[in-house]
Amino acid sequence: LDVGRFPSTSEGLEALVKKPGNAAGWNGPYLKSEVPMDPWSNEYQYKYPGEHSEVDIFTYGANGTPGGEGEDRDVGNWK
Repeated sequence: LDVGRFPSTSEGLEALVKKPGNAAGWNGPYLKSEVPMDPWSNEYQYKYPGEHSEVDIFTYGANGTPGGEGEDRDVGNWK
């Protein structure tokens, strides 16, 4: 809300803790610490604009690669 837009894909979730260069109005950090890792200690993936919703935040699961089943299944904010 402060900046008036979502972070770009290249700015990513890191924009919640460090001001992107062109983010006038940024008033963070918006998290108390670094961006958390997913349950498998991998970085969360972020896309804006998203393919499944306005913003996609997701993990590739235990294997860290797209696709898979069980613990390797992709999990996102759209599922």
